[in-house]
Amino acid sequence: MRIGVVAPSTPIGRDVADDVTALAARFFPGAEIVFHPQCFLVHRHFAGEDSVRAEAFVEVANDPTFDALWFARGGYGSCRVAEAILERLAPSAREKAYLGYSDAGYLLAGLYAAGFGHVAHGPMPQDIRRDGGEDAVRRALSWLTARSAEALEPNREAMPAAAFNITVFSQLLGTPLQPDLTDHVLMLEEVSEYTYRTDRAMFHITSNPAVRRVAGIRLGRCSLVPENDPDFGETEEEVVRHWCERSGIAFLGHADIGHDAGNRIVPFGAFRA
Repeated sequence: MRIGVVAPSTPIGRDVADDVTALAARFFPGAEIVFHPQCFLVHRHFAGEDSVRAEAFVEVANDPTFDALWFARGGYGSCRVAEAILERLAPSAREKAYLGYSDAGYLLAGLYAAGFGHVAHGPMPQDIRRDGGEDAVRRALSWLTARSAEALEPNREAMPAAAFNITVFSQLLGTPLQPDLTDHVLMLEEVSEYTYRTDRAMFHITSNPAVRRVAGIRLGRCSLVPENDPDFGETEEEVVRHWCERSGIAFLGHADIGHDAGNRIVPFGAFRA
C-alpha cells in the first residue's frame, strides 16, 4: 500500500517524516509512506506558495499508484487552495482515502461535498510530536491500511457522521466547501480558543439552516483554552448545550476526538461497524 503525504497548510520537519517512516517500517511493513517534497517547503507561514501546495495535493490525489492521501499537519492555509484543488481532481482521486483534521477540515468538507466516499477525521504525521504521539500515528496507519475498527471513535450511532474543528467548520459554512450533513451526527472539537469565541462560533453553526438538519451534535475535547478577563462563566460543554437547545439540535453527549494523541478516527458518511 502506498500512502502519499502532502501539506496544504503549514510545513513539517524532515525529522517528523523520518520518525513516521521508521514507525511504519516497524509496525506496518506493507505500507510505503511517501512524503511529497512540498511538505518541507517554507513560504512565509505556509508549506510553499498557494500554487505549490495545490499542485502537490493534486499530483498525489490524481496518481493512481497511491492508495491514500494523508495530510501532514494542520495549522492554517488549506482554505486558500481548497477550491483550486477540487476543480482539478480526476476520477482516480475518488478511489483514495483522505485522512486529517484541524485545518484539513476545509478540504475534507469539500471532498465530502463533492461525493468522495473515503474521507475521515483523524491523526496526522505531525502528531508524532505530541505526548503519546506514536499511538496516534499507529492508530491512523491501522485505519489507512486495514480500516481497523479499534481506531474508530467509539460513540458513533448507527447513522452517518462527520467531524470538524469548531472554528474551521464555522468558517466554511456558506461556502462551496459546505457538505450536506442531513441526518449526520456532527462531532466537534476545539483547541486554543477563548470560550467566548467558541460561543460565537456555535451561534453561527447552529443558526445555519442546513446544520439544523443534522441528527445531533457530539462534543469532543476543547483543550488549551486561554483565560479571559472577565471569565466567560460557562464551560465549553455548557456553551454547546446552550446553542443546541436554542436551535432545536439534539445534544448527543461526548466524542473521543480532539487536538491530542487520543484523537480517534471518524469516517465521514454512512456508519461502518
